[in-house]
Amino acid sequence: MKKIIVPVDFSEQSEYAMKVAVSLAKKHGSEILALHMLELNQAMITSSEGFHPEQTVFLIKLAEKRFKDFLEKPFLKGVVVTPIVKHYKVFSELNEVAKEHGAELIVMGSHGSDGLKEIFVGSNAEKVVRNADIPVIVVKEELEDFKIERLVFACDFKDDNLLAFQKAKNFAELLSAQMELVYINTPGDNFLSNKDAYEQINQFLAKANAGQQVEIYNDYSVEKGILNYSESIMADMIGIPTHGRKGLSHFFMGSIGEDIANHSKIPVVTFKI
Repeated sequence: MKKIIVPVDFSEQSEYAMKVAVSLAKKHGSEILALHMLELNQAMITSSEGFHPEQTVFLIKLAEKRFKDFLEKPFLKGVVVTPIVKHYKVFSELNEVAKEHGAELIVMGSHGSDGLKEIFVGSNAEKVVRNADIPVIVVKEELEDFKIERLVFACDFKDDNLLAFQKAKNFAELLSAQMELVYINTPGDNFLSNKDAYEQINQFLAKANAGQQVEIYNDYSVEKGILNYSESIMADMIGIPTHGRKGLSHFFMGSIGEDIANHSKIPVVTFKI
């Protein structure tokens, strides 16, 4: 893990994300790319109508000073941090920054169950996840000692999740974490008997060349099942697959993936299919 991107908006949540990135950077010798997106839009930068150029310069200088002060926090000592400033917010650019600099991970902050706010307002976090070719960790609380020992990975164990499964497996190995696999069985059209579920799971594991055990967990919804199972085994992180720009995977239809990221008390990491 050579480079880690951390979006910074000066909130407590972005500081929590930065601390997680610092912990990973120290363990793996990584460089942190601290990315700040200004509140300016393209019109404000290129047009003088209704907005004085000196005001633009003032806002840029003010943001740069806050960014400099943020990057001088004591917990960042001993880690290589490269600041990157974008003059306006285009969240899909995070993937372009990752490609340009060869980053392998994005760590971002969230307000949790109240919704993704501050720099990640509304669907912005979803845009980051959908555009990111690399794993994205969502952090909601301050973690004094960031150490992942048990990572839950949930999917429907169909072929389109093979790539995400391999990415999750590699990620767990990188963190020296035990990956716990779970299939969430829910009432309704998608319900499977244990026999049918294990047949589907075993076919998937054979194609993945993996011999891991999979837990079948029954619950009223996929989201509740993942959260409840993770809590029951005291997991340190939840991993979920996404289809990237094509939207959330079939297993995580609608807002389920975002709901998990919002409501989970522990960090969530996404893997693009």
